[in-house]
Amino acid sequence: MSTAEERILAGLDAEQRRVATTLHGPLCVLAGAGTGKTRAITHRIAYGVHTGAYQANQVLAVTFTARAAAEMRTRLRELEAPGVQARTFHAAALRQLQYFWPQAIGGQLPNIIDHKAQLVAEAARRLRLTTDRASIRDVAAEIEWAKVSMHTPESYVSAAAGRADAAGFDRTTMARLFQSYEDVKTDRHLIDFEDVLLLMVGILDAEPKIAAQVRQQYRHFVVDEYQDVSPLQQRLLGLWLGDRDELCVVGDASQTIYSFTGATPAHLLTFNQKYEHAPVVKLVRDYRSTPQVVTLANRLLASRRIEPGVTDRTVAWPEPLELVAQRDDGPEPRFGEFPDDEAEAAHLARQIGQLIESGVEPAQIAILYRTNGQSETYEQALTAAGIGYQLRGGERFFQRREVRDGILQLRAASRIDAEGSVTQQVKDVLASLGYSETAPSASGAVRERWESLQALVALAGELERKRSGGEESFTLLEFVAELDERAAAQHAPTVQGVTLASLHSAKGLEWDAVFLAGMSEGLMPISFAEDQADYDEERRLLYVGVTRARKHLSLSWSLSRTPGGRASRRASRFLAALRPAVAAASADGAGARAARRRRAAGPPTCRSCGSLLSSAAERKVGRCGDCPPKYDESVFDSLRQWRLETAQQASVPAFVIFTDATLVAIAEANPQDPAELSKVSGVGRTKLERYGQQVLDILTAGAPPA
Repeated sequence: MSTAEERILAGLDAEQRRVATTLHGPLCVLAGAGTGKTRAITHRIAYGVHTGAYQANQVLAVTFTARAAAEMRTRLRELEAPGVQARTFHAAALRQLQYFWPQAIGGQLPNIIDHKAQLVAEAARRLRLTTDRASIRDVAAEIEWAKVSMHTPESYVSAAAGRADAAGFDRTTMARLFQSYEDVKTDRHLIDFEDVLLLMVGILDAEPKIAAQVRQQYRHFVVDEYQDVSPLQQRLLGLWLGDRDELCVVGDASQTIYSFTGATPAHLLTFNQKYEHAPVVKLVRDYRSTPQVVTLANRLLASRRIEPGVTDRTVAWPEPLELVAQRDDGPEPRFGEFPDDEAEAAHLARQIGQLIESGVEPAQIAILYRTNGQSETYEQALTAAGIGYQLRGGERFFQRREVRDGILQLRAASRIDAEGSVTQQVKDVLASLGYSETAPSASGAVRERWESLQALVALAGELERKRSGGEESFTLLEFVAELDERAAAQHAPTVQGVTLASLHSAKGLEWDAVFLAGMSEGLMPISFAEDQADYDEERRLLYVGVTRARKHLSLSWSLSRTPGGRASRRASRFLAALRPAVAAASADGAGARAARRRRAAGPPTCRSCGSLLSSAAERKVGRCGDCPPKYDESVFDSLRQWRLETAQQASVPAFVIFTDATLVAIAEANPQDPAELSKVSGVGRTKLERYGQQVLDILTAGAPPA
């Protein structure tokens, strides 16, 4: 065995080594979260290339995100197997479609649309149907499900039996909308992402010569995240393979969280029935998480039960892989109950601040939640605490203006011979865009802009350490080429900020510390879960969230949405088997005590007329909307002017400093010392420390301090 081959196999555990050395025939790898599946399959490919079993350009590895594909290419390049094609299903199909379109169809390939919304809206207008943004989104999602499930407008009505009506449209109307959408695309000579796969399936089906050409090119296939394949993707994979069985699939049925898009673990679970001689290798050694996190994850799956009062009780539940932790012990997962969303977010911000002070990098911390609409509360809390963050699912890194400007400047500089390391050259170039080695004290847009530029500097340093040495050193021109490749693949570098993300978008990622927020009934599981399959998928989604954490894990929920609101929420049913006995009674002592005091005090009433207060704003100021305010107008104006100037200096919205309701409450209460100010609703410890003295000065002097 050569040195290169020994190096590729070195460091693999027994199961990973079996994967890496099983080079021919079908192979099924059941890989739990954090068990090194990407390491196993990339080392398998590299070992096959180095032993001569594979020609690098005859291997096609497919996965589900551009980021995962880019990571796979990077690892293969480091293992000296750079010629292997690692792509998403769509990217691989699109490349083939562009190549074969002229000879199979002729003419120019139609343009591909990024989003369906405009075309769906036009399709609805043609049918004189009323839609709004939410209904357009739901119709687009239903069309995507139908197409990846290989249904046509003609077959949709029968295929969608049992599915909830999309956007309130019955199945017949939805079928007409589906057809109208297809007509709009045809009229405008456009195709969507599902069409890329459908067209390639049609060409391979109808053109034996083209199918033979593709099969001649690709002899060996690897499919990652195989539990997420749709019927359409499986059909395309089958046409790529033909009658061969050179296929390695990797997946975990317990991480199936995209059923609503047409993904199904059925192909993974029946793989050894289709290929009876295929070995099945289980990866269960968890190298990511501490024993405490792994134990919680195992208990979450083991506590699955048939939900009372739901349909489809006989839905299959594949036996989950039981993970075995390989890391040293860490802290126990924390559970927290809070009176409202604002209190929960403020507590999370304080915990995150403590972690950062203890040495945990912000980029290694994440707050995960069930729906994107929950992010605003956590954004406000982090901003108020002066902690930078990045919103995953927002603007893509390489589309940010400062990043695009930075790459343009670096490209121009790469044509000039300059002295110094690549990292120093990058710093010098980006300095013209406002970069400095010291982070700005401001938060918001200023901080986000600096963090984007800092991410480019950090990436330059990382690549320079990896690639420098030998006869030729790493150059700025090579760095720009790497940026171009990453931009094409949307493989963004790490941004130094706390990540805010939905549980779905967190799939495939990991952090040192994870805060699972909003873990209450109605959010986890989501309120529209109806049958056993829905509840099982929600449980798997929570499992994915738990297994993102390496060391620190926190699960929290609130009893009310707004401060002073009715405490009608309760913790997620999934936490019942996970919470310690003391946590079940009172996970967060202060929060639970505050909630009990609020309930004991009875419903809040107006301090002036005694009527019940209905809105959160009324409860915050302690006065109903019909009663006149009781504060000095000049003092209130001074508070608002101070808030505006403070917000502008920090580059944040004014409400992040204090909301209007909180300012009114402060003006009416007219506190004279920090203790009195802290009793005003909306003034937490962090804001008291940051703004307390300035507010008291305004109340005392009647004007903002200099």
